[in-house]
Amino acid sequence: MTMQRTCKHFTEAPARSRKDGSAAKPALLKMAALVFMFCAATALASPATVTFNSLASFDGTNGANPRYMTLIQGVDGNFYGTTAVDGANGHGTVFKITSAGALTTIYSFCAQSNCSDGIYPYAGLAQDSKGNFYGTTSAGGANGDGTVFKITSAGVLTTLHSFDSTDGATPYAGLLLASDGNFYGTTGSGGANNNGTIFKITPAGTLTTLHSFDSTDGSLPYGGLVQDSKGNFYGTTVTGGANGHGTVFQMSSAGTVTTLHSFNSTDGQYPYAGLVQDSKGNFYGTTYDGGTAGDGTAFEITAAGTLTTIYNFCSQTNCPDGSTPEAGLVQGTDGNFYGTTTFGGPNGYGTAFALTAGGTLTTLHQFDRTDGANPAGGLFQATNGTLYGTTYVGGTNQDGTVFSLGVGLGPSVATVPTSGKVGAAVIILGTNLTGSTKVTFNGKSAKFKVISKSEIKTTVPTGAKTGTVEVKTPKGTLKSNVVFRVIK
Repeated sequence: MTMQRTCKHFTEAPARSRKDGSAAKPALLKMAALVFMFCAATALASPATVTFNSLASFDGTNGANPRYMTLIQGVDGNFYGTTAVDGANGHGTVFKITSAGALTTIYSFCAQSNCSDGIYPYAGLAQDSKGNFYGTTSAGGANGDGTVFKITSAGVLTTLHSFDSTDGATPYAGLLLASDGNFYGTTGSGGANNNGTIFKITPAGTLTTLHSFDSTDGSLPYGGLVQDSKGNFYGTTVTGGANGHGTVFQMSSAGTVTTLHSFNSTDGQYPYAGLVQDSKGNFYGTTYDGGTAGDGTAFEITAAGTLTTIYNFCSQTNCPDGSTPEAGLVQGTDGNFYGTTTFGGPNGYGTAFALTAGGTLTTLHQFDRTDGANPAGGLFQATNGTLYGTTYVGGTNQDGTVFSLGVGLGPSVATVPTSGKVGAAVIILGTNLTGSTKVTFNGKSAKFKVISKSEIKTTVPTGAKTGTVEVKTPKGTLKSNVVFRVIK
């Protein structure tokens, strides 16, 4: 990897408008960063065990600028995601990409009159137990305030709901398939107080607003939600709360919201991303700003609200460890957390990193713009063990990239959804599932059917408890990348 220059980016959040000399897309003016750069020559090598590959560069015609988007693995073994802009109609796309980097646009938004199908999808996709995908657009739809949509892997799109501001507007986050079979999400604005909402939507499209933020309990929820084994939901708001710097909140299944923590800038501020829950039930996340260096933090928080800052970004001279993470974290099968920073690194274009729960950070890759720049989306670990992600800009055409990051993790399986009640339908994703002879939920055997080398269909067996799902294949036993939470 060749490093050509060091660029230090100074950012101000949460208001953002690009001033770095690059052409900002009109749709992104709401949330682009205030950036000022200075550069100096240097080089810093990544660890030898890390294998980085640029898989594809967007070129406008097939989309551009994947934003707050984490890729997802489909039942066919390919990966699916969105770009915020461009494509055939200039307003964003849904795409499919193979592990080898063959990219196909399966839908271009604003294909319908007056963009009733939505425009500018910032978030990634969720998947149901039938292999269909669900997502949001931040604008467009019948009222111009964004949509919730369903799309098949063949690209057949159905608009399920158009927001009208009273029930929310500008959903920047993706959806969560919860244990009750419904999807849950957030809107970045709108609602009773125009500070954003939390909503539930059925697969058929019936939407219920569960909570409208009022600033005192948070404002501008840009991240998605996670659900624990008790059915509670957890998330973040970018601003608001006791100190105005954002919050972590809990919402009960009945819709009661409790603020667990209000950031105070010393422990971070402006958390753009949602949370990830570890096997012990604790949550981990990032803040875009604040902390000891003012360039963001990584934190742990318990379900009771005890927050611990585990890393302060840009704590090293010239920020080789990265700064201002917009994306959240993912826990790998090795127990470590993986993520990206939007800026920092020796070239100023962001980094990919590994982080232990104890706060030891290893920089895995520093972007140099030729291989991508300014990753705003998170990483995800595919069932082949490799991490995959996107960059907002950079690459061959400066429209963003898709990349892979091998860090020596072995193969695994993944479940869709990751929680459910006894009897719930579950898809198991993998790469070499043909000939599998046994499926267990935390040791409890389940009935199953092998659909293909990349898909098994099963149900949560009677007596199952929260724990790892395992599949016995001809080549060995594969464990799920996260625990499956059995909801009582």
